[in-house]
Order: sequence, then C-alpha cells, then structure tokens
Amino acid sequence: MIYLLLSIASSSIIFLVFKLYDTFKVNTFQAIVVNYLIATTCGFMAYGKSVNLTIIPSYDWFPGTLFLGVLFIVIFNLMAITTQRNGLSVVSVATKMSVVLPILFGLIYYKESSGALKILGIVLALIAVYLVSLKNSSEISKVKNNGLLLPILVFLGSGIIDTSIKFLEDSFVAEQDVPLFSAMIFLTAFVLGIAVLFYQIIQKKQHLAFKNIIGGIALGIPNYYSIYFLVQALRHPTLESSTVFTLNNVGIVMVATLIGILFFKEKLSTKNWIGIAIAVVSIILIAVVKS
Repeated sequence: MIYLLLSIASSSIIFLVFKLYDTFKVNTFQAIVVNYLIATTCGFMAYGKSVNLTIIPSYDWFPGTLFLGVLFIVIFNLMAITTQRNGLSVVSVATKMSVVLPILFGLIYYKESSGALKILGIVLALIAVYLVSLKNSSEISKVKNNGLLLPILVFLGSGIIDTSIKFLEDSFVAEQDVPLFSAMIFLTAFVLGIAVLFYQIIQKKQHLAFKNIIGGIALGIPNYYSIYFLVQALRHPTLESSTVFTLNNVGIVMVATLIGILFFKEKLSTKNWIGIAIAVVSIILIAVVKS
C-alpha cells in the first residue's frame, strides 16, 4: 500500500508543478522534453548498476518501452491540442476516465475478483472522478461543437498507456529491472521530444529559456517516481490491478483537488463536492470491504 500512496503523492506533485508553470510562464513543451531527460537519469541512478545500452534491445520488454515512449509524446500533444480546442476540463475528464480501460483489462484478462461491492466501488469511483473533474460546464459543452474525436483519442491513449504498463511489468519485467524499464520509456520519449524541439528551434518556432529547464527538472523527478511507484504497487501480491488503478486515480483527483483549494484558492461547485463525497465511499468499498 505504501507504493500506491507514494504513486499518488508523486502524481499530485506533477499537478502542482503544472499549475506553477502558469504562474511562472514556463514553456510547457520545452519543460516536458527536459523532464523526460531528468526522468531517464533518475531511472538509471535508481537501477544502481552500470547500464550497457547495447544489450538493452535484447530485453523482452524493450519493444514495449519504445511503444510507450511514442505514446507519451503523442498523447501529450493530443492533450495540448484538445485543451486549446475543447478546454481543460474536457482533457481532465478524458484522461481520468481512461482508468476504465486498465480496470476492465484486469477484470477480464487476469480474472481478478469482481464482487458486487467492488464493482459498485469502481462505478462510484468513475462517477466521482467525472464530477470532481468538472470545473467549467461551458468547456464540456464545447465538445458538441468541436467534435468528440480528440477527447476520445486522449481517452484511449491514456488508457492504453496504463494497460500496457500493467501487461509489460507483469509479463516481461523482472523486479530488479523496474528502474531500467521505466527509464527506457522516458528515454524514448526524450529522443522523440528533443528531435521535435530542435526542428522547432531551427524553424524559429521555439526559443530556449533557462526557466523552462528548471521547470523540466522540477517535473522530471516526480514524473519518474509516479511510474516507478505505480509499477511497484502493481507488483504487490495482495493488490489487484483493478484496485490499484482505481484507488490511484481517485487518490490523485482527491489530492490534486485539495492542492487546488489550499494553494490556488480554487472554488468547488456543488457537483465537485458531491464527487468528493462519492469518492470517499468508493475508496471504502474498494479498499476496505472484501469482495
């Protein structure tokens, strides 16, 4: 359970860093690219052994890290475009509701327990995530005008990332290789990101700034550990993946909302408060009540 709590904490810090980007006018794309480099470095350091890059392609999980690295970059850009066209709330809902995909994968592929109370808890958790994520109803209404394609792609991409991480760590990744596995995902994302960034610099569409590097460092450390701790939580013998993903997602929403209230004076609507109440009930059903 400690790994799950640490994953929630790391992911919540990511939310805090992104909010601070707005305050300090940090270029998000540049910071994201630097973040991938920092996350890669964290992975190599946590591995604790000398890394021979020439033999890494021989690992069974290597193709999966390339796939995930590409998805990280693609989904990030889709989220940025969706935010511009449909609004932040739409992206938030699409990303957080994507947890339904790894949950279903765990229930169907791994034949995880699906007692009535657990299913009720999962359904309530999804409802809670939706309600808490609704910050501006006018943004949600934009989807009708701008189409559903982008939000659907964000939903599918985010869900596929979590599902793939579960499948790869369970089927191919040895316990001692978890830091290296995580690092290679970020390294792939960094290589693609830096290529795009250099191209934009050449085209004079981007200009490097020191504060963006600092922003990337601040993001990279919690970003790495959010994946590392999530993988460790998924490996716990007493926690099923459907339980881990549900509690992780609801926990992040709850903590991020609390950060928004305490540090950024965000106001919650009646729907948000109802969502928080439902989230508490869902956590009790999933974490405390035995299926």
